[in-house]
Amino acid sequence: MLRRVEFACAACLLAAVVVLIAAASLARAFGTPVIWSIEVAQLLFLWLCIFAIDLALQDGRHFGLGILLDNVPPTLRRLIEIVNIAVLIALLGYLMQFAVRNTILMHPRLDGALQIPGSYFHVSMVVGFALMIRTLIARLATVLRRRVDA
Repeated sequence: MLRRVEFACAACLLAAVVVLIAAASLARAFGTPVIWSIEVAQLLFLWLCIFAIDLALQDGRHFGLGILLDNVPPTLRRLIEIVNIAVLIALLGYLMQFAVRNTILMHPRLDGALQIPGSYFHVSMVVGFALMIRTLIARLATVLRRRVDA
């Protein structure tokens, strides 16, 4: 269910970025530039990337080296996967505290022509880390339930 919501958000954000940039380009061509279009497009694109990162993680599409895992017995492979996922969850949890502090710190800062609070940009890290932690916990549960074939 959450995956569908993430995908829908990503698709809507992509469409919004394309429409906004196209409209801003046409407006500029006709001599009436939309000054705020770049900063809104950047904000939308940032959030699009956050959702895309988690969707890619759910599909196992992030870069990884399989040479080690491909050359070890299944039991050891499972153990390495568990340790790897646990390390990633711990790292994201550790980084989360700094992302929350940074979001709070950046809220009073107003960016660009629209004077958007900086926290609108920086809270994406908090949401992204939370989504990735959720995805990794689900993957860890799957790996722990999986039977090892010797």
